[in-house]
Amino acid sequence: MTRIYVPRDSSALALGADALADAIKAEAARRGIAIELVRNGSRGLLWLEPLVEVQTAEGRIGYANVEEGDVAALFDAGFIDGGEHARRVGVVDEIPYLKKQQRLTFARIGITDPLSIDDYVAHGGLEGLRNALQTDGDAACEALIESGLRGRGGAAFPAGIKWRTVRAAKAPQKYVVCNADEGDSGTFSDRLVMESDPYVLIEGMIIAGVVTGATAGYIYVRSEYPHSIATLEAAIAKARAAGWLGDSVLGSAHRFELFVAKGAGSYVCGEETALLESLEGKRGVVRAKPPVPALVGLYGQPTVINNVITLATVPIIFARGAAYYKDFGMGRSRGTLPFQLAGNVKQGGLVELAFGVTLRELLYDYGGGTASGRPARAVQVGGPLGTYLPESQWDIPMDYEAYAAVGAVVGHGGLVVHDDTSNLADLAQYAMHFCALESCGKCTPCRIGSTRGVEVIARIRNGDSSTRQVQLLRDLCDTMVSGSLCAMGGMTPYPVLSALDHFPEDFGLAGAGADAPKAAA
Repeated sequence: MTRIYVPRDSSALALGADALADAIKAEAARRGIAIELVRNGSRGLLWLEPLVEVQTAEGRIGYANVEEGDVAALFDAGFIDGGEHARRVGVVDEIPYLKKQQRLTFARIGITDPLSIDDYVAHGGLEGLRNALQTDGDAACEALIESGLRGRGGAAFPAGIKWRTVRAAKAPQKYVVCNADEGDSGTFSDRLVMESDPYVLIEGMIIAGVVTGATAGYIYVRSEYPHSIATLEAAIAKARAAGWLGDSVLGSAHRFELFVAKGAGSYVCGEETALLESLEGKRGVVRAKPPVPALVGLYGQPTVINNVITLATVPIIFARGAAYYKDFGMGRSRGTLPFQLAGNVKQGGLVELAFGVTLRELLYDYGGGTASGRPARAVQVGGPLGTYLPESQWDIPMDYEAYAAVGAVVGHGGLVVHDDTSNLADLAQYAMHFCALESCGKCTPCRIGSTRGVEVIARIRNGDSSTRQVQLLRDLCDTMVSGSLCAMGGMTPYPVLSALDHFPEDFGLAGAGADAPKAAA
């Protein structure tokens, strides 16, 4: 019986994958051909979706951008045996975009059935949890610190130190909270994990609970991800039935329960303390720190808060060991990061590589240049509040410290490409406007600074490019960076200052902006 894979993640569904799967089953039945149809997750090669794969002796043969109307012709071409067809892209594992990657966290996505526990275990699942159950909690925290894993949500705080703090805290109840409120433009790695390999996230959260003594966990998913929510809820139910969750995790003395919470539709709830407020049923407003959530978090109890990629990376560290994971990367940036190529790029998708790869390599070796065919001009790295990097900075290694040295951020690994028709002053003004719309309003620098920032940029673009106006904008940015309560206001100046510094002509400054005093990044 031939096994055929049709992806079930949001990107494929948006392109008609459900109707495509039904058409394949119907055509096979009409021709009397026995097939097993597996709804796998996406491989992350999003420009090829829907990517149908057929299991053959040669490997899994891919057929890209398949539409419902192609099905009969595919069967005529013998695609169930890997036959030649215009949609055929060969053995999927051999596609250079995929073959050159270093997939650790994303090793299973697109390969397994996302909701099959047997499939998950057959591909190395639960090895990390079983090892964690046999490891002293203090030693487990030290191993996580040794691995070099830092928070993949953008702040890059060492995960092991956070876990050690929660473990050492004395409290009647502790929690693990997963920040799955993936709201940055151009980012989708969290979604791919939740829809394509949900058990790796579940396993990572259980390990966090076992190590720190937390007995309950919540996955806070943005409301705009209904398929992620449905997949997680189905996977959690199966994990509970299999004995992963409940009073005895895999037959051990550890108790852990896991729940999904739907986000409230606010960008600022991606900030950990605003997320906690929302999770408690309150308005998503940023909390002042200290105290830190590791000591006073959800419902006032010690709480581990990590994002999806951080927690999904934990199982491989506990399965393979800290030294294995630490061997990838550079400097203090260890391991891998899923870079997400979006915007004006020919081959958009997910690329997991060790830290140290350059933006130029990602843009051209993987992304294939711009979709428009025009020269790339700028790449925004790190979400809507990330900097715009000009070509002169595309050879800097993707590393937290190397990027910080030039006032940039790696963030969640999202890359949005812009070609030479983009106006960076327009984009900078939008960044300020975005902050004004999304600010929780608790602190003045963010609430008022973003509103005044929109006005000052508009004056400069409307012809008042005097030194006074430019300096006013820089001073305003400096106040927001230094005085905002959280990264919402503190990072909004990043795209503005980078556009001003590297693309002054778009503001009508004819290079003057590059020589003006700069706000501290």
